[in-house]
Parts: sequence; C-alpha cells; structure tokens
Amino acid sequence: MKRRLAFARSTLTVGVVIAAVAAGVAAPAAVAAPSGLTKSVQDVTSPGADPVNHADTLNWVLSYANTSSSGSAPATITDPVEGSQAYVPGSLQVPPGWTPSWSTDGTNFQGTDPGAATVAVRATNPGARPGGTNLGNILLAPVKPTATATGGDGYSPIVYRRADGTVEAWNMYHHLYAAAPKLVCTDLTAGAPCAGGPWPRPVNTAPGPLGSGATGDIATTLTPQYVQDPGRPGVVYYAATTAASVGVGCLDLAARANCGYFPLVSTGSGGAYGLAGLVTTGGNLYGFGTNGQVLCLTIASQSPCAGQPYAPVVPANNNGPGGLYMGSLAVAGGKVFGSSSPGGPVVLGCFDPATASACAGWSSPHPVAPSGNSYDAYTAYDTGNNAVGACSTTAGNPTSTTTCYQIDGTPLAAPTVFNGLSSQLVFNPENALGPDGHLRSYTGIWGGSVAGATVCYDWTAAAACAGFPLPATHPSANGGVTRDYGYAYDPTTRCLFGLGDAGILFSEDPSTSNSPCIHSGADVTLTPSSFYCDGGANHIHGYTDARLENMNLANVNLAASTADVSDVNGSVFAHPSFAADGSLDLSGISPAAHPAITVSAHLVLNNSNDFTGGNQPHLVVSFTGDAPQICFRTTVSSTCTVSGVTDTATGSDATGPLTSNTVSLRVAPGSGCQPNVTVSKEICASAHNSDCGPGGPGPWVKHATPGLLGLLLANPHWRITVTNAGPVGITGATVNDSAESSCRSAAGTFDLAAGQSKQVYCSTQLLISLLPFTNTASASYVPVNSPDGTPPSRTTGSSAVACNLLGC
Repeated sequence: MKRRLAFARSTLTVGVVIAAVAAGVAAPAAVAAPSGLTKSVQDVTSPGADPVNHADTLNWVLSYANTSSSGSAPATITDPVEGSQAYVPGSLQVPPGWTPSWSTDGTNFQGTDPGAATVAVRATNPGARPGGTNLGNILLAPVKPTATATGGDGYSPIVYRRADGTVEAWNMYHHLYAAAPKLVCTDLTAGAPCAGGPWPRPVNTAPGPLGSGATGDIATTLTPQYVQDPGRPGVVYYAATTAASVGVGCLDLAARANCGYFPLVSTGSGGAYGLAGLVTTGGNLYGFGTNGQVLCLTIASQSPCAGQPYAPVVPANNNGPGGLYMGSLAVAGGKVFGSSSPGGPVVLGCFDPATASACAGWSSPHPVAPSGNSYDAYTAYDTGNNAVGACSTTAGNPTSTTTCYQIDGTPLAAPTVFNGLSSQLVFNPENALGPDGHLRSYTGIWGGSVAGATVCYDWTAAAACAGFPLPATHPSANGGVTRDYGYAYDPTTRCLFGLGDAGILFSEDPSTSNSPCIHSGADVTLTPSSFYCDGGANHIHGYTDARLENMNLANVNLAASTADVSDVNGSVFAHPSFAADGSLDLSGISPAAHPAITVSAHLVLNNSNDFTGGNQPHLVVSFTGDAPQICFRTTVSSTCTVSGVTDTATGSDATGPLTSNTVSLRVAPGSGCQPNVTVSKEICASAHNSDCGPGGPGPWVKHATPGLLGLLLANPHWRITVTNAGPVGITGATVNDSAESSCRSAAGTFDLAAGQSKQVYCSTQLLISLLPFTNTASASYVPVNSPDGTPPSRTTGSSAVACNLLGC
C-alpha cells in the first residue's frame, strides 16, 4: 500500500522532503524507503510575516514520518539552534513515547532544560514504530517472588504505573524511628530494585529528592494506611510523626521525591504521639491520634481542616513518647470508623465528618472483643456490594474474634472466614471487584503455625471465596514463608501483589490463589492531539487498533483475555474482543467524541515464555493521521547584522540516516536597524579629462575653479559617491539626478552591504552662457529584507557647482 507522507500544516512552510527511487533501479525488498523529516516554521509574534522581524518568536515544526516496515527500533532526531536566534526555555515539545533532551555545546545532551543556553535539542524514542502515530506500553511479566530490601518490616505494597508502562511496587517500613531509611521501590517490570537506589531511602518533611542513609526526620506508624491523591497521580499520603507533631507525609512517586509534611497536632501534653490512618472521604484525609482525637487534612489545599483536631471517638491508645496506635481505620457511608485496642477491651468508634463529632448511634465506642489486639478495621458490604458498616477482627489469642456494626451502630452479621484462626495476626484487607462483578476482600495473616497466608471473603456471595483455599498459603514463594501484611490489587493485570514481614514480594491469582499470577496487562492512554504542536487542525483522521507486539499468541488465552476502553474521565465505554491475530478493533471510536482514550488489556497467559531472554512484549495503540511533530521555539536576535535565520534537522531510525529540508527566513530591518545612506556630489577641478574619469585623481571639489572650462562649451565631470554606513545593507538603489540623465544611467541599479560605497562618474555638455550650473544628486533604496511592496527611501541631496569665468 502506498504510504502518504504527511507534512505539518503551518503558517510558513518552506520546502518538503521527497524520497524517490531512481527510475529503473529496483530497491532491495527488505529495505524501507528512508523516513521523512519535514521542517517548517511559524512566526508566533507576527503570524504570516515574510520576512520575519527582529525579536520575533518562531515555532519550528519538524514532522517525522516513519516508513520502517515492521517492529520497533530506536530513533533519534537532533535539531540545532542556529546562532542568529535564541532558544525559548521550556518550549521543546515531543510526541508521546519520545524523550526530550538539550545541549549547551551541541554534542553532550542532558535531560533537563538549561534554558536560553541551549544550542541544540534532541528527541529520542527507543521503540519508534511504522507510521509514528501510535503508542506502546510494556506488558507486565508475571511477577515471581522477589526479595526486597525491606529488612522484614516492609508493609503492604503500593502499585504505581509510570507513563511508559513500567510498573513499580513501593512500600515503607512500619513502626521505624525517624532517621532510619524506610522507603523501598521495586521495579516489577524488571524484577529488580528500581533505579535511583540504593534502597531503602529515608523520608523527610522537606520537599525534594529522596536522600540516603540515616537522614530522615519522619517516623512511621504501626499499621500504615496510604491514600493516593485523586487529582495528582503518583502522589501518596501516609501517616507520619515527627519530634514535634503528628500529621501527614507526602511522597511523589513519579519524581521519587518527598512532597512535604503537614502537621495536624503537636506532641506533648494534650497532644498525640502517633496515629492510625489514613483514610479519605469527602476530599479530606482522616486519622485517629493516640490521644483519641480525630485529625483531618484537606487534600486539595494540603491544609488542616477547619476546627480539627476533633473530639475523640475512641479512647486514648498508647499516647506517650514513641507511642504506636494499635488499630486501624475504614470508611462506610461517608463516615470514618476506627478500631482501638489500648491494652484492654477492643472497641470500634465512628466519626461523622458532616457534624465533626461522633456518628448517630455511636455516642460511645462499640465493643469488638473483651481483650486482644486489633491491627485492622475494614468496610462491610451487603450482597449488592454496598458499604453498610464496619468490622474489626482481632489477632488470635488464642482465637480471632470478628465483630461488625451497621452504619447506624446496630449489630451486623460478621464474616465467618476468620473463625478458625488460632494465634494469627490479622491485617487490613485489600478489596477487589472481579470481572464477574463479585466484590472480594483479601486479608493477610500470619503467626503460630501459619508462615503467611491469604483469607478471601466474597461479599457478593456472603461466603468464603469459591475456588480459593481457606486460608491460602504460598508454598512457591520463599517456601511459603511470607508473613503477609497486605496486598495491592492491580486492575490491569488482575493480580494481587503481596508483601510481608519476610520481605518477599510476590504475586497471587485472586481467583485461585496460585502464585505467581500468570496474567499480564498494560494500560495505554492515547491522546492523538498530543502528537502535534503546530496548532493546526485536521491532523487526526481516526483511531485504528490495539495490538500485541513481540508475543507468540500460542502463549495467550485470547478467549479468557479481555480489554476495556475508557474515556478521559475514566468511564469505560467499550469492551472490544481480541481477534485471532491478537488485535482490538478501535476504528468505530470517534476522535471527536473521544479525544483521548485509555486501552486496558487484561491478558490471561498459558505460560510466561514471552517474557524471557530480554524480550519485552508491548500493547500498541494506533490512530491514523498526519506525521507526528517535534516543536521548539526561538527568538530572533535583535542584532541588526542578523538578516536571516535557517534550520536543518538530522536524525536516524531503522531506515538509516535522515536529513530534513533546510528552512531559511529573511529578517526584516526594524525601526532600529535602518541603513544610514549618504550621497556626495563633486565636480572635477582639473583641466585634463584624464584626471576626471573613474579612479581619476581630480581634484574633486564642490565648486570648479573659474576659468578651467572651455571658452564656448563647458564639459564638467561629476563624481557621485553613495555610501552605506550600515548597520544593514540596501538593495535596488538608484541615483536621482534630474539635471543629467547620464548620471542616472551610469549608476544603474545596485546593492550595497553595510560599510560599502559606490562611485558613479558622468559628465555634462552645456553653453558657457549657462554657467554657473548647480547639479544635485540623491539616491533611492530599499533596506535589505524589507517586506514586499516597501516604498524606496530617498537620501538628502548633495550638490556641486560648475562656475563661470567670473566665479560662482
């Protein structure tokens, strides 16, 4: 099929690149035609200007048409910033999947924008694909048991997907003192510690990159609960304590940095030394202090809620220096429930954010067990998956007790899956809505005879999970010694990722409990408009498909695999089925109705054979449209000597080296850059004609010496000197001499660069009786690079006089 090479639409498009095969010469079948680099430019300051002006801002647009035949391969494009212009900081734009870089010397490139010192920009793509209007993310390999640098006390993982599809599991040591390093990142895609180590790293109150060593100033709680910011992907809030206060710490997983600490209550007399939490409802974060008070932070403003801390709804709990809150929090019906086991009876309290006080029907905490320890509090659901109350299960001592209450405080039937536990610790569950519509809770337990296991409860069925052992151990993960703290459910792969006191990160199939979970998946968010940066319209023609790349379809159970397509607001609007070739048809989706889509592939694998030997399967989503663009802006120099700017880009991809067309623009002389042109008219004062021609010594004067002219006829010789003192050149210059046409003819039409002069020689025959005779000359010209139609400028006239015998 013939490929149409799409070029960027822009205000000023100068030239195109056409690749052709010489007639009669057959190209090797396996070699693709060179990809196309097409350069164009727009004047942002003066749209449509030709020539452009000094100090104008230009948007340089480079269209890249990938003509490779198949697969993905590295591509690099480099564009210099020519010296007559300056790079506009922050202006480099690259298509999704490409990485920008900048250079201050034209050779060495860096990943941060150095600003106006930039002399070259670059875009790289490790996996550029045919056409270029596509985006691929890595399909996650089945996660095998991985030893992590947790020191044994890394709590439940937080799953984070980076923009390129890389999946990370983050976790933090619990109940660890402030200075100690405690934050760990594991790259699930690579099955290794994340870049940016060594791990663990400390956490700090001051925003900024993660430090190293024992340099932290935040201590962690006994039973951490994390909240991810709904408006800022990758931002995580955690319960934190410092020497002076109790509050909320902030992590930016994308930047691998601290993003602040927000104190909520002081330590010391009347304050709290620790807290349980965090949970979120109504845009706020809530935690219970060790003094029983309810603490609150508004997520949007990252500031304490008005009136907080609020009155206690549970008794004080280990409220002393280094105190660890024994209990946890849950949310149901917009209300915050918390368990508390301060060494006596275990209770459950309820806080109503609407009244900033205890919930109706909860004037005092409700009993869970007469004694024991609780590390959990969790939401209870009915068979319609509606939140109807809260529960807490105590650690087995010798047996576990589970007690539940409805939102109004009345008793609620409790799950029975924990009844047989003896001497096991029970932690907070992870909830997951399965493809069958059933809501299930997965709870980590360990202790006594159990070295680590999962308890699964199906709220929709109001029973233990069908097909899931009770409890489910993990013999293939570290020999079953996992000491589970908790899990994170990944809705893309539909796997559970678990972590516990043994420091072993592992995956678990939420349907069967098998480990590892032999699933894969990826999310690809495709926004076609982000592939273009010239501001033009009609670049996008339609969505095409999604496909599996670098996978043997014999290793995939396509019939059991599913896919979703969601809108920018996260609403799923399509469920395309996988075709026999592993593709998903997206052609029926309108880009106008859905300017951005997220395609999520949930793959059930027959084995993990495609994820060995460095092979990286991808999910690739495509659309049809014009060639993608790379843009950056420059400012034209205000130096008057700059009369033009030019740009040529180079690059390489699977088809070989690439060079764009060269774009050259004239720069108009502004009001501060007008040429200084003068004219000097002189007459030859010698009686010898040989002294009065071109290059003759003259003398050349303003008045001829009386008596040197003939007795009857005068033949004065004139010299006209036109000088351009700069700072810019002139073009189309002519001499104006109304008295002597030969002077105009001798001059003709000429150009003068800055600092140049031109001399014109001519003569006149006239009767002595007409003397004295005054001859005046001037010059007309147009400054170089003036816009078409600019009227000529005219110099001041200069005169010389031919005198008679009696003088002038």
